[in-house]
Amino acid sequence: MKITVTGSLGNISKPLAQKLLALGHDITIISSQADRKAEIEALGAKAAVGSVTNAEFLESAFAGADAVYVMIPPNLGGSHFIENAARAGEAYASAITAASVKRVVMLSSIGADKPDGNGPIAGLYKIEEQLSRLEGVDLVILRAGYFYFNLFGNISLIKGMGIMGSNTSANNSVPLVHPSDIADAAAEELLGSSTGKNIRYVVSDWRKWSEVAAVLGSSIGKPDFPWVQFTDEQAKQGMIQAGLGDELASLYVEMGNGLRDDHISEDFIKRGRPVTGKTKLETFAEDFSKNF
Repeated sequence: MKITVTGSLGNISKPLAQKLLALGHDITIISSQADRKAEIEALGAKAAVGSVTNAEFLESAFAGADAVYVMIPPNLGGSHFIENAARAGEAYASAITAASVKRVVMLSSIGADKPDGNGPIAGLYKIEEQLSRLEGVDLVILRAGYFYFNLFGNISLIKGMGIMGSNTSANNSVPLVHPSDIADAAAEELLGSSTGKNIRYVVSDWRKWSEVAAVLGSSIGKPDFPWVQFTDEQAKQGMIQAGLGDELASLYVEMGNGLRDDHISEDFIKRGRPVTGKTKLETFAEDFSKNF
C-alpha cells in the first residue's frame, strides 16, 4: 500500500512508519522541517516538507495514497491553538477530498467528543467533526489517553519540591497511553478493512494520580512520593514559569478540570473503559527512572 504519515519523526509517527516500512509498504512522511528530510529518507521513506495547514501542499502529499494518518502538532502555531487546529482540520478535509483518499486514520484524544470544557482537546473535536462529514471516506478516529511522556514534565518539580501534582485530585483516575501502543493501533487501522466512521480508544493503563506518583516515586527510590492537588491559579502559574504561554497554560488548566470531574473521560467510561495497550505504568516507570 501507499501510505502518507503526518507527524514527522515524532514519538508516534516514526515507529508507525518503521512498522509499515518493515511490512513493505510505500511510505511518505510529512514534516514541516526541511532538515528532517535526510533522516526520513534514511528510514526508507519519502519526505514531503510543508505545513499541515496548507491544503494545496497536503493534496500533493496525499496524491495516490491508499491511506493517510493525520495528526496535529501539540502546539500548533504557539497561540490561537483551537483556531489553528480547526484550520488544520479544514486543510486535511480539503486535501483528502481533492486527492480522493479513501482511508483515513486520525489521532485524536479522549474527551474529543465534547466541544468545550476539555482544554486543547476542543481543537480535536473540531477536526473529528470536519473529517466525519467527508463522504466516501472510511475513517478511524483513535482517541488516545494522556501520554506517559507528559509525565517527564514533572521531573523539575520533583527535583525542586519533592512532589508531583496538578489541579486534579490524587483520587482522580487518568487514562494513560504509550506512543508505541498508539503506533501499533494506527498501523493496524491503516491496513485494516473497517468501513464507515469508527471510534477506537487507545489506552495503556487506567490509574489514580496517587498510584502514578507512588509507582514513579518507587522507580526513583521515593516510595512515599506524594501527589499534591494545586489550585487552578497555582497550576497555571507553575506552567507559565516552566515556559508555557498564557493561552496554552489556561487550556491545560481547563483540561485538568475536565479530568477532575470526569467530563473528559465520560464517553471512555461509558464504553467500559477499554484498556488495550501493552505498556503498563510500571513498565513506563523504568523509562522514567532513566530520564530522572
